[in-house]
Amino acid sequence: QLQASGGGTVQAGGSLRLSCTASGRTFSRYVMGWFRQAPGKEREFVAGINWSSGSTRYGDSVKGRFTISRDNAKNTVYLQMSSLEPEDTAVYYCAAVYASLFTTPSEYDYWGKGTLVTVSS
Repeated sequence: QLQASGGGTVQAGGSLRLSCTASGRTFSRYVMGWFRQAPGKEREFVAGINWSSGSTRYGDSVKGRFTISRDNAKNTVYLQMSSLEPEDTAVYYCAAVYASLFTTPSEYDYWGKGTLVTVSS
């Protein structure tokens, strides 16, 4: 299971950190991804991290502003979001897929419930 948390309302320019805690199985050889979906839009890849190697990948719209990381001891992946913009407003989801750092939602096998991030202008 994946449990995302940390969403909330923040002013433009502010920061927020999302957490995704994994339980029920070993995700050490998985890739963990963050996606987001705004009303009326398709689900968008935000960032991903290979749990074992630590390699990362980011969507173009968040490069330089968001950072993904993991804490192996806590089975938790984080998404540190800075310089937030109203366009970042969305429900954020964490997901997992075995081995490869895909950016397409359909490639991911496990999904957590989303957490809402609202950025006010």
